[in-house]
Amino acid sequence: MVRTPLTPEERERGEQLGRLLREARGPRSMTDVAAVAGVSAETLRKIETGRAPTPAFFTVAALARALGLSMDELVVRCAPVPV
Repeated sequence: MVRTPLTPEERERGEQLGRLLREARGPRSMTDVAAVAGVSAETLRKIETGRAPTPAFFTVAALARALGLSMDELVVRCAPVPV
């Protein structure tokens, strides 16, 4: 299966998600947050650095729960900026 290249907007949204998760994590270690969320530290690292700009919904939901973020907040803060 060939994956369609991401648009610049999709990449930007993934980078915004990574920044938001990094900010919410604060001084907590990646390993600790990943363990609470039930994902690997490498998965969290890839999302935070933008190398995984389109993570699975349930991964994002688990990370949001572990960080005390609502899905509504993520949607609003990661929405494309109107031009």
